[in-house]
Amino acid sequence: MELLIQTALSFPAVILVALLSLMAIYWLLVAIGLAPIEFLEHDSLREDHLASALVSLGFAGVPVSVALTLLLGFGTLAAMAIELLVLRFLPLGMLRLPLGLVVLWGALALAAPLSVALCRKLQPRLHRFRSACQCSLLGESVIVKAEGQEGDLYRATLEEDPAVEVVLHAKRGAIPSPGERWVLVKYLADEQAYRAVPRSKYLDARTRLRRLRTLQRHGKHAMH
Repeated sequence: MELLIQTALSFPAVILVALLSLMAIYWLLVAIGLAPIEFLEHDSLREDHLASALVSLGFAGVPVSVALTLLLGFGTLAAMAIELLVLRFLPLGMLRLPLGLVVLWGALALAAPLSVALCRKLQPRLHRFRSACQCSLLGESVIVKAEGQEGDLYRATLEEDPAVEVVLHAKRGAIPSPGERWVLVKYLADEQAYRAVPRSKYLDARTRLRRLRTLQRHGKHAMH
Protein backbone atom coordinates (compact mmCIF):
# COMPACT_ATOMS: atom_id res chain seq x y z
CA MET A 1 0.00 0.00 0.00
CA GLU A 2 2.82 2.39 0.91
CA LEU A 3 4.52 1.67 -2.39
CA LEU A 4 1.35 2.54 -4.32
CA ILE A 5 1.01 5.83 -2.44
CA GLN A 6 4.64 6.71 -3.15
CA THR A 7 4.13 5.84 -6.80
CA ALA A 8 0.97 7.94 -7.05
CA LEU A 9 2.81 10.91 -5.51
CA SER A 10 5.85 10.58 -7.79
CA PHE A 11 6.35 12.70 -10.89
CA PRO A 12 4.74 12.49 -13.42
CA ALA A 13 2.01 10.20 -12.05
CA VAL A 14 1.05 12.80 -9.45
CA ILE A 15 -0.13 15.18 -12.22
CA LEU A 16 -2.54 12.61 -13.63
CA VAL A 17 -3.65 11.55 -10.13
CA ALA A 18 -4.45 15.19 -9.31
CA LEU A 19 -6.44 15.67 -12.51
CA LEU A 20 -8.28 12.39 -11.98
CA SER A 21 -9.11 13.49 -8.43
CA LEU A 22 -10.63 16.70 -9.83
CA MET A 23 -12.77 14.61 -12.17
CA ALA A 24 -13.88 12.47 -9.22
CA ILE A 25 -14.98 15.63 -7.38
CA TYR A 26 -16.79 16.78 -10.51
CA TRP A 27 -18.70 13.48 -10.79
CA LEU A 28 -19.63 13.76 -7.10
CA LEU A 29 -21.07 17.22 -7.78
CA VAL A 30 -22.97 15.80 -10.78
CA ALA A 31 -24.35 12.98 -8.64
CA ILE A 32 -25.76 15.36 -6.04
CA GLY A 33 -27.08 17.76 -8.67
CA LEU A 34 -24.66 20.67 -8.12
CA ALA A 35 -22.96 20.43 -11.52
CA PRO A 36 -24.38 19.68 -14.98
CA ILE A 37 -23.02 16.74 -16.95
CA GLU A 38 -22.58 19.05 -19.97
CA PHE A 39 -20.32 21.43 -18.00
CA LEU A 40 -17.34 20.74 -20.29
CA GLU A 41 -19.34 20.63 -23.52
CA HIS A 42 -19.41 23.19 -26.35
CA ASP A 43 -22.16 23.58 -28.90
CA SER A 44 -19.78 23.72 -31.87
CA LEU A 45 -16.62 22.02 -33.13
CA ARG A 46 -15.48 25.09 -35.04
CA GLU A 47 -13.19 26.57 -32.37
CA ASP A 48 -10.22 25.02 -30.59
CA HIS A 49 -11.29 23.75 -27.17
CA LEU A 50 -11.21 20.57 -25.11
CA ALA A 51 -14.34 19.10 -26.70
CA SER A 52 -13.12 19.56 -30.29
CA ALA A 53 -9.68 18.23 -29.36
CA LEU A 54 -11.19 15.05 -27.91
CA VAL A 55 -13.43 14.60 -30.95
CA SER A 56 -10.35 14.85 -33.19
CA LEU A 57 -8.79 12.04 -31.13
CA GLY A 58 -11.79 9.80 -31.80
CA PHE A 59 -13.97 10.53 -28.75
CA ALA A 60 -17.08 11.43 -30.76
CA GLY A 61 -20.49 10.47 -29.41
CA VAL A 62 -19.69 10.55 -25.69
CA PRO A 63 -19.77 13.42 -23.16
CA VAL A 64 -16.44 15.19 -22.73
CA SER A 65 -16.51 14.40 -19.01
CA VAL A 66 -16.77 10.65 -19.70
CA ALA A 67 -14.01 10.71 -22.34
CA LEU A 68 -11.70 12.79 -20.13
CA THR A 69 -12.28 10.56 -17.10
CA LEU A 70 -11.40 7.42 -19.06
CA LEU A 71 -8.36 9.05 -20.66
CA LEU A 72 -7.02 10.23 -17.31
CA GLY A 73 -7.85 6.90 -15.67
CA PHE A 74 -5.96 4.80 -18.21
CA GLY A 75 -3.19 7.40 -18.34
CA THR A 76 -2.76 7.25 -14.57
CA LEU A 77 -2.52 3.46 -14.64
CA ALA A 78 0.06 3.59 -17.44
CA ALA A 79 2.18 6.24 -15.69
CA MET A 80 2.10 4.34 -12.39
CA ALA A 81 3.03 1.10 -14.14
CA ILE A 82 6.03 2.75 -15.80
CA GLU A 83 7.09 4.20 -12.45
CA LEU A 84 6.75 0.86 -10.65
CA LEU A 85 8.44 -1.24 -13.32
CA VAL A 86 11.14 1.10 -14.59
CA LEU A 87 11.67 4.59 -13.19
CA ARG A 88 11.95 3.75 -9.49
CA PHE A 89 14.99 1.57 -10.22
CA LEU A 90 16.88 4.31 -12.08
CA PRO A 91 19.11 6.99 -10.47
CA LEU A 92 17.47 9.81 -12.43
CA GLY A 93 18.44 12.88 -10.42
CA MET A 94 17.96 16.00 -12.56
CA LEU A 95 16.71 13.81 -15.42
CA ARG A 96 13.50 13.10 -13.52
CA LEU A 97 11.77 16.23 -14.89
CA PRO A 98 12.50 15.88 -18.64
CA LEU A 99 12.05 12.12 -18.59
CA GLY A 100 8.88 12.51 -16.55
CA LEU A 101 7.40 14.78 -19.22
CA VAL A 102 8.17 12.15 -21.85
CA VAL A 103 6.53 9.48 -19.68
CA LEU A 104 3.51 11.74 -19.19
CA TRP A 105 3.07 12.12 -22.94
CA GLY A 106 3.66 8.40 -23.49
CA ALA A 107 1.15 7.40 -20.82
CA LEU A 108 -1.57 9.53 -22.42
CA ALA A 109 -0.62 8.21 -25.88
CA LEU A 110 -1.06 4.66 -24.61
CA ALA A 111 -4.30 5.54 -22.85
CA ALA A 112 -5.93 7.23 -25.85
CA PRO A 113 -6.68 4.17 -28.04
CA LEU A 114 -7.88 2.16 -25.03
CA SER A 115 -10.17 5.00 -23.97
CA VAL A 116 -11.52 5.46 -27.50
CA ALA A 117 -12.26 1.73 -27.81
CA LEU A 118 -14.11 1.70 -24.48
CA CYS A 119 -16.05 4.85 -25.38
CA ARG A 120 -17.23 3.27 -28.62
CA LYS A 121 -18.55 0.28 -26.69
CA LEU A 122 -20.33 2.62 -24.27
CA GLN A 123 -21.87 4.77 -27.03
CA PRO A 124 -25.18 2.86 -27.40
CA ARG A 125 -25.81 3.07 -23.65
CA LEU A 126 -24.81 6.73 -23.43
CA HIS A 127 -27.12 7.59 -26.34
CA ARG A 128 -30.07 6.73 -24.09
CA PHE A 129 -29.17 9.74 -21.91
CA ARG A 130 -28.47 12.15 -24.78
CA SER A 131 -31.33 14.45 -23.68
CA ALA A 132 -29.09 15.54 -20.79
CA CYS A 133 -26.11 16.18 -23.05
CA GLN A 134 -27.10 16.79 -26.67
CA CYS A 135 -23.71 18.27 -27.58
CA SER A 136 -22.05 14.90 -26.94
CA LEU A 137 -23.27 13.77 -30.38
CA LEU A 138 -21.05 16.30 -32.16
CA GLY A 139 -18.54 14.59 -34.41
CA GLU A 140 -20.80 11.60 -35.05
CA SER A 141 -21.67 10.54 -38.58
CA VAL A 142 -25.35 10.40 -39.56
CA ILE A 143 -27.25 9.04 -42.56
CA VAL A 144 -29.91 11.32 -44.03
CA LYS A 145 -33.36 9.70 -44.25
CA ALA A 146 -35.51 9.74 -47.37
CA GLU A 147 -38.55 10.97 -45.46
CA GLY A 148 -39.06 13.53 -42.77
CA GLN A 149 -38.21 16.78 -44.59
CA GLU A 150 -39.89 19.86 -43.06
CA GLY A 151 -38.68 23.06 -44.74
CA ASP A 152 -34.99 23.42 -43.87
CA LEU A 153 -35.18 20.54 -41.40
CA TYR A 154 -34.15 17.01 -42.33
CA ARG A 155 -34.21 13.83 -40.31
CA ALA A 156 -31.22 11.54 -40.01
CA THR A 157 -30.07 8.57 -37.95
CA LEU A 158 -26.70 7.91 -36.36
CA GLU A 159 -24.60 5.68 -38.58
CA GLU A 160 -23.37 3.55 -35.66
CA ASP A 161 -26.72 3.54 -33.83
CA PRO A 162 -29.67 3.72 -36.28
CA ALA A 163 -32.14 3.73 -33.40
CA VAL A 164 -31.12 7.32 -32.58
CA GLU A 165 -32.77 9.94 -34.78
CA VAL A 166 -31.67 13.58 -35.00
CA VAL A 167 -32.88 16.68 -36.84
CA LEU A 168 -30.57 18.53 -39.23
CA HIS A 169 -31.03 22.23 -39.98
CA ALA A 170 -29.63 22.76 -43.47
CA LYS A 171 -28.09 26.00 -44.69
CA ARG A 172 -28.83 27.46 -48.07
CA GLY A 173 -26.72 25.76 -50.71
CA ALA A 174 -25.97 22.83 -48.43
CA ILE A 175 -28.97 20.56 -48.79
CA PRO A 176 -28.51 16.92 -47.71
CA SER A 177 -29.80 14.16 -49.95
CA PRO A 178 -31.29 10.88 -48.71
CA GLY A 179 -28.64 8.26 -48.01
CA GLU A 180 -25.77 10.75 -47.71
CA ARG A 181 -23.44 10.64 -44.72
CA TRP A 182 -23.00 13.91 -42.86
CA VAL A 183 -21.15 14.80 -39.65
CA LEU A 184 -22.76 16.75 -36.80
CA VAL A 185 -20.70 19.89 -36.09
CA LYS A 186 -23.00 22.24 -34.16
CA TYR A 187 -25.99 21.96 -31.85
CA LEU A 188 -28.78 24.54 -32.10
CA ALA A 189 -30.39 24.46 -28.68
CA ASP A 190 -33.30 26.76 -29.58
CA GLU A 191 -34.34 24.45 -32.41
CA GLN A 192 -33.17 21.17 -30.88
CA ALA A 193 -31.46 20.51 -34.20
CA TYR A 194 -27.93 20.15 -35.53
CA ARG A 195 -25.82 21.75 -38.21
CA ALA A 196 -23.93 19.20 -40.25
CA VAL A 197 -21.45 19.00 -43.11
CA PRO A 198 -20.80 16.23 -45.65
CA ARG A 199 -18.41 13.70 -44.19
CA SER A 200 -15.93 14.12 -47.04
CA LYS A 201 -15.67 17.88 -46.39
CA TYR A 202 -15.36 17.27 -42.66
CA LEU A 203 -12.45 14.87 -43.16
CA ASP A 204 -10.79 17.25 -45.64
CA ALA A 205 -11.10 20.11 -43.15
CA ARG A 206 -9.54 18.04 -40.37
CA THR A 207 -6.64 17.11 -42.67
CA ARG A 208 -6.02 20.76 -43.60
CA LEU A 209 -6.20 21.78 -39.95
CA ARG A 210 -3.58 19.19 -38.97
CA ARG A 211 -1.27 20.42 -41.73
CA LEU A 212 -1.74 24.02 -40.66
CA ARG A 213 -0.91 23.22 -37.05
CA THR A 214 2.17 21.27 -38.18
CA LEU A 215 3.36 24.24 -40.25
CA GLN A 216 2.75 26.57 -37.30
CA ARG A 217 4.84 24.37 -35.02
CA HIS A 218 7.67 24.21 -37.56
CA GLY A 219 7.49 27.99 -37.93
CA LYS A 220 7.82 28.51 -34.18
CA HIS A 221 10.80 26.14 -34.01
CA ALA A 222 12.47 27.95 -36.91
CA MET A 223 12.07 31.30 -35.12
CA HIS A 224 13.78 29.88 -32.05
